Amino acid sequence: MSAFNAIGEEREVDRDEFTPEIEPQATWCPGCGDFGVLKALKQAMPEVGRNPEETLLVTGIGCSGKLSSYFRSYGFRGNHFMHTARENHDMTYIVFDNEIFGLTKGQTSPTSPKGHKSKTQPHGSAKQPIRPLSLALTSGASYVARTAAVNPNQAKEILTEAMEHDGFAHVDFLTQCPTWNKDAKQYVPYIDIQDSDDYDFDIHDRGEAAEMMQTAEDALYEGEVLTGRFYQDEDRPSYQQEKQATGDMPEEPLAERYFDDDYEWERSYDLLERHK
Repeated sequence: MSAFNAIGEEREVDRDEFTPEIEPQATWCPGCGDFGVLKALKQAMPEVGRNPEETLLVTGIGCSGKLSSYFRSYGFRGNHFMHTARENHDMTYIVFDNEIFGLTKGQTSPTSPKGHKSKTQPHGSAKQPIRPLSLALTSGASYVARTAAVNPNQAKEILTEAMEHDGFAHVDFLTQCPTWNKDAKQYVPYIDIQDSDDYDFDIHDRGEAAEMMQTAEDALYEGEVLTGRFYQDEDRPSYQQEKQATGDMPEEPLAERYFDDDYEWERSYDLLERHK
């Protein structure tokens, strides 16, 4: 049976299929918000009809990087956020946003608020934090949203939408860290901006979305948690679609070609001649 046996296969997918047999139990600290990401991701995968053989999980470092150990799929670790968003690759990028470095025992991180005290910044951080939502929009993401581990229903819906979106989808997932970042607490109470009458903007308008993101990012450090969908561009072609339109990428996946007994294989020199 090939590694690509799932291509073209339609069947019911169970969330338990994404729990690995070798290391099924996550070792994050009790109460860690990373459990919420893992749970929501497992729940969302059956919604989009993907099984482990069809899924690639790319993770970073630290506590969040351990996600690939507890989620059964193909996976590797990498960090090319800005360029991937700029090119609008058809993928979902989840930020584990707990405002701290947890795995290495509580150092200041890029999203730690200014003035946050830690082992590496005992007198308080002098730097303004990175703004994940604004950074994603500026980098070129065509779908930007925020959810939280304390809101599992919304988290499942947003992850499902993100994975179904054709293009680069960025999800800022607020994950509380009760062990090393008690200041952030559990990001409650939260407000769903789509359900609130106080926030009326067009998620398809880039300018209005940028203003709403700035409002949400300012509010987070003042104790108000705004979650929901911030931006969505449904008309922009994905990187794959752009390449297919220019003839630089085949219409069907290469994997389908190589496991089709009737397909006539191309030689490397034929491909080189075509691209001279």
